[in-house]
Amino acid sequence: MANRMKILVAYDGSECADAALDDLRKAGLPSDARIKVLSVVESWLPPPSGLEIIEHIDSDQEYLALARRGGIRLVSMEPGWDVKSESGAGSPATVIIEKADEWGADLIVVGSHGRTALGQFFFGSVSQKVLHEAGRSVRVARGRIEEPGTPVRLIVGVDGSKDAEAAVEAVARRKWPADSEARIVNATWAAPQIASHKMVGPITKWILEEKARIKKMINEGAGKLSAAGLKTDAVAPEGEPKSLLIAEAESWGADCIFVGARGMGRVDRFLLGSVSSAVASRAHCSVEVARDRKERWP
Repeated sequence: MANRMKILVAYDGSECADAALDDLRKAGLPSDARIKVLSVVESWLPPPSGLEIIEHIDSDQEYLALARRGGIRLVSMEPGWDVKSESGAGSPATVIIEKADEWGADLIVVGSHGRTALGQFFFGSVSQKVLHEAGRSVRVARGRIEEPGTPVRLIVGVDGSKDAEAAVEAVARRKWPADSEARIVNATWAAPQIASHKMVGPITKWILEEKARIKKMINEGAGKLSAAGLKTDAVAPEGEPKSLLIAEAESWGADCIFVGARGMGRVDRFLLGSVSSAVASRAHCSVEVARDRKERWP
């Protein structure tokens, strides 16, 4: 029971939220997964009057009913899933993160856009805040309805980081329909022009060591994905990672891109995981951002 995958699904009844539910058909989730559907009443200040308290209670019941509607939809998709429904109140992204932490969720699922009023001013405000601040893996879902068991195509971005390894592991742990495919993508930067001759040797050595290390990771990842039943190949185009991942997914017709939450450089922590954030906001397919489980929580 303790090892069953726990998934928190944020649901607000919007088209994007319904698409996120449909997308779970193609997420490779175990048939015995535990899923909690959460609907959040958007509230920024405590109610100052008795009348507004009553209105708050009514809203809470309305959103609990909304969560149950989402839960019924999930059960109809996979009867083996243990689905519960819950409502909350406050800033949606904050409540989603807090509930995920309290429950110990393995994965948070959000739609790419919600229907909150503030979402009209902040692009994908809820999904982006959850993606940046949650201490666990997040799936920004853009689903499309297809027949159950339809093969899927997955892009897995690797760069040699621990979180990239977590993305490979996330894919390898899932159960995918027959004939599904995975493509490992390692976007490589062009070698910089070096002005100082003294730096040529050390930088060249570092580049060669990094290429060898990442090649080893790609080979090991390909082995894990093949063992999971996926037809696997790998490509290493030269260029800017976030653009190449999106372009590769679009040209190949991928259903989902799996990436690490942050890359190898410390600068990524200040750029809020620039690659994962950009891919999640711009890709036309679903994007799952994985975090290294050993570095997240007990």
